[in-house]
Amino acid sequence: MPIAPEWAYFDHAAVGPLSKPAAAAIAHFAAQGAEQGDTVWPEWAAQVEHLRDQVATLLNCESDEICMVPNTTTGINIVAEGLDWRNGDSVVVPEGEFPSNLFPWQNQRAKGVEVRFAPREDGKVTVDSLMDQVDDTTRLISVSWVGYASGYRVDLQNLVEQAHRRGVLVFLDAIQGLGIYPLDLQKTPVDFLAADGHKWLLGPEGAGVAMIAKRHLNKLRCLNVGWGSVKNSFNYADPSLVLKDAASRFEAGSANMIGAAALSASLKLILDVIDRFGEDAISERICKLAASLDEQLLAAGAITRTPQQTKHQSGIVTFAVPGLEPAKIRKEALRQKVVVSCRDGGVRAAVHAYNDEDDIRRLLEVVRSMNVDNQ
Repeated sequence: MPIAPEWAYFDHAAVGPLSKPAAAAIAHFAAQGAEQGDTVWPEWAAQVEHLRDQVATLLNCESDEICMVPNTTTGINIVAEGLDWRNGDSVVVPEGEFPSNLFPWQNQRAKGVEVRFAPREDGKVTVDSLMDQVDDTTRLISVSWVGYASGYRVDLQNLVEQAHRRGVLVFLDAIQGLGIYPLDLQKTPVDFLAADGHKWLLGPEGAGVAMIAKRHLNKLRCLNVGWGSVKNSFNYADPSLVLKDAASRFEAGSANMIGAAALSASLKLILDVIDRFGEDAISERICKLAASLDEQLLAAGAITRTPQQTKHQSGIVTFAVPGLEPAKIRKEALRQKVVVSCRDGGVRAAVHAYNDEDDIRRLLEVVRSMNVDNQ
């Protein structure tokens, strides 16, 4: 990671830094575009399909269930706008969700859809709380895999099992978890999923992925159609609106090929680690570092919100220092080349696998020095 020698970077839950391979892929694409133009377009297009295959491998699903999207919001809207809502239907979301997993569902109120909010319990999104909002009108539950402020990781397996038992679909906003925590769609058959690649996947902004389970493909109306949506995409002389039998039908126009190349390069890093060390290697490393940070923050006089149970923990550690404004801590941290965010009234540190104890030490030095000055 090129950023690592200078910065202790803990802002992956906002925007992650580019990996070295991702940066190299962008530079290579730019050089090709400038020097060779579209003579290398087939190579670029093949890279998009390679990324599709990589994501399918990561999720253990079919490549034709993967759709390229510019961001998580687009993936959510594909489902929110595409489902054949009926007046009186309901959808359940946790309270306190990031707006991307709120507004698309609220926008369905014009169709007579009720949006129900599952209360959080001390920042936790429990399956029982979600299921308590479900009745015979409920079509779908949409939930973040990991809370963007709390760092609480939902019990996804339990949620999918209970929801499907009631005939309810599950949409997963996976942006804070994809590539970090294992998800096998053959074992945990989430119905829909979306995530941008610019956080934990260490790719550029504007390049994301969505998953639409094949069993649901024809349940979604394709509202945004174009030449890329149809089977004979390159038949410009005699175009026919016959949609592809794949999630790529939702890729209406030209792909973000430079973004796909960069995201693919970073995703290769993740897949290589998984292949070499196992599917839990990254999550275990991240959670171990986050637990160390949490323990040392508490010892330094901070108040943290880290979930007690390991299965609900993530790389996000949100904390507060009594008497100190979060923005003041962030400003001082930046001065000392440490990057954190301010979220939900606290300071959010998002630890990745390439971080180490020295990075944690640098953040703790900021907290300790400010706490001493504050006293």
